[in-house]
Amino acid sequence: MSGCPICGKPMDPVLRPFCSKRCADVDLQRWFSGRYVIPGSPDEEGEERQNSEQDPED
Repeated sequence: MSGCPICGKPMDPVLRPFCSKRCADVDLQRWFSGRYVIPGSPDEEGEERQNSEQDPED
């Protein structure tokens, strides 16, 4: 088993992969704040936004 990705302590099987609720919350906050991101090409976001803004043609 590996350690908690936040602090390195042994993980708790109930909170896997974290060792505590605190470390799980720290990780969640990092996602919410934008500290963690999933890479993608810059064009993907713009294309999705354009497609959702266009009205369907009749």
